Amino acid sequence: MDEQRFVVTDDIWARLEPHLPGKKSDSGVTGKDNRLFLEAVLWRVRTGLPWRDLPSEFGNWNSVFRRFRRWAKGGVFERLFEEIRGEPDFEYALIDGTIVQAHQKASGAKGGLRLRPSGAPAAD
Repeated sequence: MDEQRFVVTDDIWARLEPHLPGKKSDSGVTGKDNRLFLEAVLWRVRTGLPWRDLPSEFGNWNSVFRRFRRWAKGGVFERLFEEIRGEPDFEYALIDGTIVQAHQKASGAKGGLRLRPSGAPAAD
C-alpha cells in the first residue's frame, strides 16, 4: 500500500480526529486505527469497487464494512462533513453514477444523429 497516495493529510487529520468515536478519552472500546479506517472508506469511494475488493492492508473487508455501517448509522460522517465543509481543495470531485440522469434525447433517441451528404454531422 502506497501511503503517499493517502488522502487525509496531517492538517486535515488534526481537525477530524476529535470528532471520531473510539478515542482513548471515549468510554468503551478504543478504535484500532481511525485514520487507516478513514483512508479505507475514502479508497472505496474513490474506486467504486465492492467492499470485498478492499486491499488487505486496510484490514478485513467485512470488519471495515461493519465499522462503516456503524459510523454511518451513528452520524459520524455527517459530523466530519460539517467540520470540513466550506474549505474545498478540489483535488477530488466524486460523482456517484447511480444518481446521474440524462434526458432521453441525450442518447440520440428518436431520429438519431443526422448527417450531411458529406458525412459530417448536421448543425441544428
